[in-house]
Amino acid sequence: MNIKLLAIGKTDNKALQTLMDDYTKRLSFYVKFNLEVIPDIKNVKNLSEAQQKEKEGELILNKLSPTDQLVLLDENGKSFSSVGFSKELQKKMNSGIKTLVFVIGGPYGFSDTVYKKAQGKISLSAMTFSHQMVRLFIIEQIYRGFTILRNEPYHHQ
Repeated sequence: MNIKLLAIGKTDNKALQTLMDDYTKRLSFYVKFNLEVIPDIKNVKNLSEAQQKEKEGELILNKLSPTDQLVLLDENGKSFSSVGFSKELQKKMNSGIKTLVFVIGGPYGFSDTVYKKAQGKISLSAMTFSHQMVRLFIIEQIYRGFTILRNEPYHHQ
């Protein structure tokens, strides 16, 4: 199984980027992982929230292949413990999915079209975090999930 993380807009915080690079490198020992950044939409001041979500949605959907399984990072998604998330990763691997795609949307969330295409939604927390921080958190949790599945000493119960 391959895992892809799609995110809208670049990370401009060098410290966060360094940490994301570190966890991405660690993750490469377990799974083929790719972070793909979709550039910010130009002239968003001229767009309504709905128009911005639609344009971002089109860009997201254009990055998917028909066999990809789409999971949205969404405040209304299912919450997992780290162990529970590792079990979810194992289920996805066992089901024969070729590519699992996690998506971090723009500031207003996702368009209805993206929600309809998604096979799942997960929430990292009831709290709100910057989208740049969420990138680090999901990469670290995917890494943590694989260390749990391998019974490696990274995660402590």
